[in-house]
Amino acid sequence: VQLQASGGGSVQPGGSRRLSCVASGFSLGDYAVAWFRQAPGKEREGVSCINTSDGSTYYAGSVKGRFTISIDNAKRMVYLQMNSLKPEDTAVYYCALGFPIGSALYMRTYEYHYWGQGTQVTVSS
Repeated sequence: VQLQASGGGSVQPGGSRRLSCVASGFSLGDYAVAWFRQAPGKEREGVSCINTSDGSTYYAGSVKGRFTISIDNAKRMVYLQMNSLKPEDTAVYYCALGFPIGSALYMRTYEYHYWGQGTQVTVSS
């Protein structure tokens, strides 16, 4: 199983950025794919996840209404569209695969067994 995240960079407050995660080595379905982030000196936190079986989505309160997670099963890609970015969104963002699906939707790091490398997002003027 391999996950590879990309799309990070620098953006001004209020701007947008789209992160991409390509997944390989497993069949989509009955898993959750999530985006986590970790800011300097802080614990890794779940941002958003998607049930690859039915497409249902979940968001942390801090990003709800600003971020959108989506999946393209044909391309085996999971995206995180980030709008109205704030300086506090600055972090390294990781995509990860979690199961079993029922508990993975709570976005606890220990439910996620495969991780991609991080991609840095910096929101600054």
